[in-house]
Amino acid sequence: MKLAVDCYKKVNKECFRFIKSQETLKEKFKNKEKMIKSFLIPISFWIANKSNRKKPLIIGLSGGQGTGKTTIASILSLILNKYFKLKVFKVSIDDFYKTRNERKKLSEKKHPLLMTRGVPGTHDINIILDFFKKVKSNTFKNIRLPKFNKAIDDRCKKKQWYKINSKPDVIIFEGWCVGARAQNNNQLKKPINYLEKMKDQNLVWRKHVNSQLKTNYKRLFNHLNRVIYLRVKNFNQLQSWREKQEKKLRLKNKNKKNLKIMSKNDIFNFMQTYQRITQNMFKDMTKYASIILNLNSNHQIRSIIFKKK
Repeated sequence: MKLAVDCYKKVNKECFRFIKSQETLKEKFKNKEKMIKSFLIPISFWIANKSNRKKPLIIGLSGGQGTGKTTIASILSLILNKYFKLKVFKVSIDDFYKTRNERKKLSEKKHPLLMTRGVPGTHDINIILDFFKKVKSNTFKNIRLPKFNKAIDDRCKKKQWYKINSKPDVIIFEGWCVGARAQNNNQLKKPINYLEKMKDQNLVWRKHVNSQLKTNYKRLFNHLNRVIYLRVKNFNQLQSWREKQEKKLRLKNKNKKNLKIMSKNDIFNFMQTYQRITQNMFKDMTKYASIILNLNSNHQIRSIIFKKK
């Protein structure tokens, strides 16, 4: 308890400064102190106890659209770095989306819905696997990793990519489908929404995405040492939070041209591509995650469950 209090004293100013940078005039974080003290500091101690400076600890941080993965990953990184003196690299699976041109080719070859970023099959898995391999190597060399710009729905230019100059002690790998597992083919037959019913009548898209989860993504997620899961009440809640995310993106890029920022109707269609896997994760992730953070409807952490030592 004393260590946790000491940790809070050392990190709270930087944490609050970061949180303020994420707020808008209308959207303010509530119960910030409780979030840091009661949830994120205990998780940071848990991660620090598992870290091994010889080999990076790879933590998956998973949760549906708009659950606050990036914010939580950023605050955990601040605490681990400032108090525990650990080198942390955080990255989103979103940064590894295939380019618009690559997805265009994929959509023409496999199914039109694969033009829409998000589902398994729309990421460049080989880049991530290569990154995990290099970062575990005894002979570490500088690494460059892509960044993705959602405002233009495409990969950033190389000069904006991540530069990793030293081996991290901890990698926080966050994303909506991180840790997701495949369904059996019988479960794919019944459409769960309008998009599946009308635009994937022959199950081509569903089977392709599921096949990716069974193979490439299973191989990828096997590299994770532990997974933290942000659990919400239902899918409708995620849609509402995603709309808020898009509003923030619009405000951030309001003076730029040729943007691909989504309208409310776009978001509704977009979220339908995520629905099947997200709802399956509601059931699965509570079995496999090491830590579960339960969120309430106000976007706050309500409780925490530590499942694995």
